[in-house]
Amino acid sequence: MKKILFILGPNLNMVGIRDVGTYGTETAESINSDVRKWAEEMEIDIEIYQSNHEGDIIDRIHSAYGNTDGIMINAGALTHYSYALMDAISAVHIPTVETHMSNIGAREEFRRKSVISPVCIGTIAGFGKNSYYLGLKALIMHLNLPA
Repeated sequence: MKKILFILGPNLNMVGIRDVGTYGTETAESINSDVRKWAEEMEIDIEIYQSNHEGDIIDRIHSAYGNTDGIMINAGALTHYSYALMDAISAVHIPTVETHMSNIGAREEFRRKSVISPVCIGTIAGFGKNSYYLGLKALIMHLNLPA
């Protein structure tokens, strides 16, 4: 069974409360429950980790080295400026999929650039919580490719 670490960055614990016009009214816990269900259906061992602290997220990525098959990450606002997060993803050499519920390319100018995209195997954005389902599918497909 593949082991996936799903990281959620700052303010993603407030989904369902924060900016409902962009993120909807479904709660973070409800979405996480769906992610766990999808992972179980795909026979994935998933850990969901959320933090509002950049250093804690970096530490969690570092601790995944050697015991995690893949990472899926919605880094929230860190996506757009955290070179430290980019370096952490790059350092562990774990296939990582960047995900976003909103279409970051259609949002404010500062949200259109991702500094973590260059070190991820791909990005899925704009499909609400289904971005997470698609991210899991893409990551598993990548991990099952012949070496």
